[in-house]
Amino acid sequence: MSDDHAYQAISAYNDNLIKTPNIDRLANEGMLFTNASVTNSICAPSRAVILTGKHAHINGKIDNLSPFDTTNITFPQLFKEAGYQTAMFGKLHFGNNPKGLDEFKILPGQGDYYNPKFITSTGDTIINGYVTDIITDLTLDWMEKRRDTTKPFLLMYLHKAPHRSWLPANRHYKTYTKKTFPLPSTLFDEYNTRDAASKTAEMNILRHMHLGYDNKLTPETINELNIAYTGLHNRAIDRMNNIQKASWDSVYKPINENFKAQYQTMNDSTLMVWKYQRYMQDYLGCIAAVDDNVGRLLNYLDDKNLSHNTVVVYTSDQGFYLGEHGWFDKRFMYNESFKTPLLIKWPNKITPGTTEDEMVQNLDFAQTFLEIAGIEAPKDMQGKSLVPLLKGEKEVWDRDAVYYHYYEYPAEHAVKRHYGIATKQYKLIHYYYDVDAWELYDRKKDPNEMNNVYIDENYAEIATKLKDKLNDLRSLYKDSDSLNNHYIQIYKDKGHIK
Repeated sequence: MSDDHAYQAISAYNDNLIKTPNIDRLANEGMLFTNASVTNSICAPSRAVILTGKHAHINGKIDNLSPFDTTNITFPQLFKEAGYQTAMFGKLHFGNNPKGLDEFKILPGQGDYYNPKFITSTGDTIINGYVTDIITDLTLDWMEKRRDTTKPFLLMYLHKAPHRSWLPANRHYKTYTKKTFPLPSTLFDEYNTRDAASKTAEMNILRHMHLGYDNKLTPETINELNIAYTGLHNRAIDRMNNIQKASWDSVYKPINENFKAQYQTMNDSTLMVWKYQRYMQDYLGCIAAVDDNVGRLLNYLDDKNLSHNTVVVYTSDQGFYLGEHGWFDKRFMYNESFKTPLLIKWPNKITPGTTEDEMVQNLDFAQTFLEIAGIEAPKDMQGKSLVPLLKGEKEVWDRDAVYYHYYEYPAEHAVKRHYGIATKQYKLIHYYYDVDAWELYDRKKDPNEMNNVYIDENYAEIATKLKDKLNDLRSLYKDSDSLNNHYIQIYKDKGHIK
């Protein structure tokens, strides 16, 4: 699993931005899901849903701020109890030592791209190098030296990349900073048919992406140009050793010089495009390292004759905006953050090169993994095993809609609380707490979700039916207005809301 990896940045989905031949192998040799989504598009809650098979309002991890309740049963615990050897390397993001694992090395919190610290069961350690390569090194070292070949194994291989603030490896920033990428058609979206939530969110590339922290302008450049506010200096760069820093400066100092030469002639549109290009260069450069290293792991499985009997899953904790609607980040129920990449290879079960468009969610992962392994899933898990779809038995799949709920407001990026329902054709969203607003999108006629048709008389009957279906799903998953108020009160008690 990667962090904030947009499906638009995997060439098996769309090759306009980047080629990802190694991740694409999983689509070519397995199944690509085109309607996979998350239940709550933010990092730690998504991971909690994956581990527990329960919605955030049930497992309690509604946002990045609240602690994870370690009394929850997670699927690695069940694998370990069933006799699997279990390991985890990379980013967990909970602040808790994971349960049910024979070995782990995880990043503290968000972790760092260069020379990162790792938490282990025996203490913390710093490993010099680039984080995506290091996580793979740790994974392959475990596979080669400590895997018990008499047992089946569960391995969680979890990348930090491409999470903000997007620091690529030197082999990639040297090439990606020279690339120019196509502009998304909705880059200059003015949110004309939407309610307040889109207009007040703080994730616009022009207004909210930091020239310093995100786009890597130096404090010297910022001071020389007398720019009022650009965000903090990216202190992750200060972790680099002298060799790493010299390599970085050889590429990013000329970028600073070029910006200084252009800045006085820039208007809002040209500055927006410049910031978008800088964003894509660094973000996609991070993904290039993920793809390299996924290839290393897949090649290891091939070389050790493990591929024929190993299920491989690639996903992200959610999607991400790559300039669509003028945004970066996630959180909203719109497609770019709601949908997540999902590619699964299961030799002799999945027909290679299959595409699946059924509505599936990260809520389903735990039960899927457990069924594949022949382990009974707890009765209180709320997802559905994807095994019938993986085996091509679509006739037994009966889900036609999925449920979503986002809670972290007021907080970073100012995306308002909302919940909603999505089917293959429609999406209905309700914003609440400090607003009461509804949005309805026809996903087939309006794939970019530009036109809110909630008040369109032609959609009145559809809106009514979707509201009824939404209420049914809220009841099915045990969500309610009283729970909304409960979590709002927690924010008030903690001082997040006055």
